Amino acid sequence: MIELPNIEPFRQRYNDIEQQLLDPSVFRDSNKVTKLTREHSKLNSIIQLYESILTMKSQVKDAKDLMIDDEFFEAAGQEIELLEKRILAKSEELVLSMIPEDPDDGRNTIVEIRAGAGGDEASLFAADLFRMYSRYSENRCWQCECLSLSPSDTGGFKEVIFMIKGDDAWTKFKFESGVHRVQRVPITEASGRIHTSTATVAVLPEAKDVEIEINPSDLEVNVCRASGPGGQGVNTTDSAVQLLHIPTGIGVYCADERSQLKNKNKAMTVLRSRLFKQKQDEELQKYAKERKDQVGTGDRSERIRTYNFPQSRITDHRINYTSHALNETLMGELDHLFNELEVQDKRQKLDKMMTNEE
Repeated sequence: MIELPNIEPFRQRYNDIEQQLLDPSVFRDSNKVTKLTREHSKLNSIIQLYESILTMKSQVKDAKDLMIDDEFFEAAGQEIELLEKRILAKSEELVLSMIPEDPDDGRNTIVEIRAGAGGDEASLFAADLFRMYSRYSENRCWQCECLSLSPSDTGGFKEVIFMIKGDDAWTKFKFESGVHRVQRVPITEASGRIHTSTATVAVLPEAKDVEIEINPSDLEVNVCRASGPGGQGVNTTDSAVQLLHIPTGIGVYCADERSQLKNKNKAMTVLRSRLFKQKQDEELQKYAKERKDQVGTGDRSERIRTYNFPQSRITDHRINYTSHALNETLMGELDHLFNELEVQDKRQKLDKMMTNEE
């Protein structure tokens, strides 16, 4: 029989959170309530998994008792075999669920898509990725808010930055950073030759004001008239905002709104998240080897996925996963990819945990 891990610390933490949630004063801090509720739900899942395994183990014991009777020997043996397979699967699920969560899970997520190599085709592919992520978010009833948009002449995007607001947004999107490659015949290609183009994706957890403080004296703020499409009035006032964070040299341009104030607020959101990500990267540099073991380092120079249209194939190179559901994926059905990435990441973290224990 499989030896189950000790879940008593999880049970004690679960009971502790239940007591905290009974205290009316806790609800004065909405962020704390959200965090406690999320942890409470995760711990409840762990406990329920553990209890279901105990139940199945008890059923195995009962079935073994029946095997002494020749009349039930065969049926009991089949039931034991089926139960033990379920116990194996549930035990693995239990151990994986006990891996500590990413501290950024639960955050809203900022996604930046930029056209890479390939000219007009790259900008069209960037637009395809934006639609894919937007549809996925809509399917999950998440809010998708555009923060900055730079359209190309062909109807694509040179750059698009947007925020996804949803409880599991970071959990799902955090592995998307990197170079996405497309192989297809561009609409401008008369001879039918297949071209390879790229777009880069950067995924940032939204930073809170309390986490990243920006000194106004460190900011250079420039306003100008927006260029390109945007509707009546957008090009007739100085509504576009460009921020430069002088100490780091990080710049953000936003002209999506007609209001200068709204553009500045959106630009500040992006800047704050970029600074937060930079802070995280600096803290993680000393763990460089550790980061190589993860599913993806998040480096934009890393080619992570290929979208091959002639073969209707999508391949994630980090986990050697291939699917021929390319059209469905581009329509926003991304769970098959996200689930595989999440499972692989948890397995690697579990292997690391087991190695450290040894």
